[in-house]
Amino acid sequence: MNAVMKMNAPAVGLWTDVCGADEIWPDTGVCAWVEGRHVAVFRVGQEQYFAIDNVDPKSGASVLSRGLVGNLGERVVVASPLYKNHIDLRTGECLEDPSCSVAAYSLRVTGGRIEVAIT
Repeated sequence: MNAVMKMNAPAVGLWTDVCGADEIWPDTGVCAWVEGRHVAVFRVGQEQYFAIDNVDPKSGASVLSRGLVGNLGERVVVASPLYKNHIDLRTGECLEDPSCSVAAYSLRVTGGRIEVAIT
């Protein structure tokens, strides 16, 4: 399976291998260390993958990868396990308070491996 989950992918060579795509259970996330950042990588359903900052903007704790994944209308979100803010997995926007938004990163699945790029 080869797929780029976000457009504006960086130049080849800037991708960091995170894990096998099948190592993440559907509708859960994992945390990875990518270029000095805590990154949350999520698998939604069987074949959608997203990457955002893992640090909860309200508490500073690295916990977003442990949040509950779901939908609010058309938006795929994770609810922070601490303050229950909903973060859009496509954009990193916090739905309740845009000042608490996080970065969203480019992600691709190549040869069954998830790769993330910090742009």
